[in-house]
Amino acid sequence: MEKHLYDSGLIGNCSFIAHIQKNTNISWLCMPRFDSDFLFGGMLDKEKGGEFTILPESAEFESSQSYLENTNILQTIIQSGKERYKVTDFAPRFKNYDRYYRPLMLIRKIEPISGSPKIRIKCLPVSERGSKKLKGTQGSNHIQFLSGEQEIRLTTNAPLSFIVEEKSFVLQRPIYLVFTYGRPLEAPIESTAERFLQATADYWYSWVKSTSIYNFHQRLVLRSALILKIHQYEDTGAIIAASTTSLPESPGSTRNWDYRFCWIRDSYYTLTCFNSIGHFEELEKYFDYIQNLPTVQDNRYQPLYSVTGNWFLSEEISTLAGYLGNKPVRFGNLAYTHVQNDLYGQVLVSLLPLYSDHRFTAKERSYSEPMIMNLLNKIEQTMEEKDAGLWEFRNLAQEHCYTFLFHWAGASAAIKIAARLNNEEMHQKATALKNAAIKKIEACYLPERKAYAQAIGVTHMDASTLQLITMGYFGNDIERANNHLKALESELLAKDYLFYRYKHKDDFGVPETTFLICAFWYIEALACVNRLDEAIEGFETLTKYCNHLQLFSEDVDQATGSQWGNFPQAYSHVGLMNAAFRIGRKLDKPNFL
Repeated sequence: MEKHLYDSGLIGNCSFIAHIQKNTNISWLCMPRFDSDFLFGGMLDKEKGGEFTILPESAEFESSQSYLENTNILQTIIQSGKERYKVTDFAPRFKNYDRYYRPLMLIRKIEPISGSPKIRIKCLPVSERGSKKLKGTQGSNHIQFLSGEQEIRLTTNAPLSFIVEEKSFVLQRPIYLVFTYGRPLEAPIESTAERFLQATADYWYSWVKSTSIYNFHQRLVLRSALILKIHQYEDTGAIIAASTTSLPESPGSTRNWDYRFCWIRDSYYTLTCFNSIGHFEELEKYFDYIQNLPTVQDNRYQPLYSVTGNWFLSEEISTLAGYLGNKPVRFGNLAYTHVQNDLYGQVLVSLLPLYSDHRFTAKERSYSEPMIMNLLNKIEQTMEEKDAGLWEFRNLAQEHCYTFLFHWAGASAAIKIAARLNNEEMHQKATALKNAAIKKIEACYLPERKAYAQAIGVTHMDASTLQLITMGYFGNDIERANNHLKALESELLAKDYLFYRYKHKDDFGVPETTFLICAFWYIEALACVNRLDEAIEGFETLTKYCNHLQLFSEDVDQATGSQWGNFPQAYSHVGLMNAAFRIGRKLDKPNFL
């Protein structure tokens, strides 16, 4: 099997994300939101998914893909014989009128490099989950596609007849394709596209330069940071887990999920990364999002919401063929109905920088005190409650060690917040909850293994308990942390430092693929227990499981090395960044724990 199945890159501007394959096809594009219907969905069905390609006349060609350094601007070079041309894809994003300009606009620049390349442009968008092909109507300098919602338009300086008739033509000068949803481009094509390209590049250059990172594998960390950035839906502040749906965790597993939503847990991890590299704008936006979330039942937060904060995320099964024939294809996610109690602590830890970092003013954290007390009350109310855990078991409720870890971490954060606010009631409640959480965590301890189990009353090991080490639960007790780590290694470690989430049977059988964020948690844990040489070796070994653009999927098949699961997975890039940060800090300050 091919080592890297996911041969695509992605572009975005915090309004939309597009996936572009090495053959120039836009295989996934949802508008106007990350979780909207797709306009191009060949990733899930080549027949019904539509197509947007810029291909040579000959079927025989080679392609290569790279990002313009330190940007989310993607360049694809196509070579057929002696003819070569380049496609530059980007989503405009830059400051304009004191705010970010991030339109629902995808721009493709096509320019000849050598020879006289002949190209054929196909732009065939679809709607209603691929059941309807949008008909194009030719205008003076555009093709308008009839849709029931908004105007969809392709504005270009290319010969329209050749595009409509799908005929090849000689590429003699730069061609621009401006694909818009809603308001079309009504400005000079060439000069506007070039201005937007330069302004977008300058925005990303500036964003990267304001990033604070260690020297350890900077290029990988920066690429991960750039990818994570465009997974925030800036209009509301929501952060999605991935931009795709139904890419299977392993072939035939039916573990095919829609990840185009905002998980509170995933957002916590992403914000931790942004904070560690000195970016706080994302947290400020997310704080606004959290404040506006509905708590439908008993003041509870759900594990996930839509990017606009909607709570109802019904799960539907589509008739689409699925990625490599893997079904079912799901839209929506029933996990919104789950009880997952770790999220209250995660919100508290996410908010901590607003209080512990003096770069935030009182105004920026206003009205959050009642929210913090409510979160503590929810931890108190759910301390004795079984839940589905972070792996979202659909038919298994347990008292998960991971959940209690975040009760502990959330209460610890609230203690620090209470000190800043001089709130004695908050301090007392948080302290009591921290002690209660410690008792629960210790109830997961297996003396014969010197390790902590997945949940109270079971003996299964679970990779999520690696975070007992990385989050500092063991304090300076390296021996205790290392004993726990060794027990996890003996049960869950695969080849090349890959790591399984768990190995017991769940709702869908025994997991077949390893989970990348668990592998990076393992690397981080190795660094924490001063096994630094192993951590560095492991980190550098794991980095080979990316695609050609240093993008990581959710899962890896240890037997074939192939990528599986939704892609790129924010979790995986978060894991990489945190592991690199931990190693870099250790290398910079060897005695730092």
